[in-house]
Amino acid sequence: MRLFLVRHGDADAEVPEGLDDDARPLTTRGRLALGPHFAALKPHLGTPAVIYMSPLVRAVQTATLLADALGFEGPLRTHRSLFPNGPVGALQSLLEGPPDQTVVLVGHQPSMGASAAHFLGLNSFPKPVSPGTVIGIDLLATEAGTLLLYAAVGQPIQQTLGGAGA
Repeated sequence: MRLFLVRHGDADAEVPEGLDDDARPLTTRGRLALGPHFAALKPHLGTPAVIYMSPLVRAVQTATLLADALGFEGPLRTHRSLFPNGPVGALQSLLEGPPDQTVVLVGHQPSMGASAAHFLGLNSFPKPVSPGTVIGIDLLATEAGTLLLYAAVGQPIQQTLGGAGA
């Protein structure tokens, strides 16, 4: 199975009046940066079987932009395990499907970085998981997954974790 972990795009720092953090939307700059970023990743992502997303506004907006960039017409589903501090183990139920499928999870930090580390068999993910970052992992049945790509907004796509401080 191919897994792509996506951190939501750059979100507004201000909480909308009368609402809570869950309602913070993407900034205009964040929305404009994600379209070309995701379009450049289309050859790597292919056609996912499903895109799961956190129910928070900024993650839903990011997942929608991703689906548009991929021309994806399949299911977009919210899942509570993708909240910002969701436990990594709770994601396993989202990954039960045919071994040849691609699944995309759109969520938050610190859970996206922790999930990447978990699926790669690392103590921690050695790269920054800034807004809009996409981490692709080939999940193997019997051992830790293999990194397919690391793509931060505005940076070249990397297919290794070299230069961990970069």
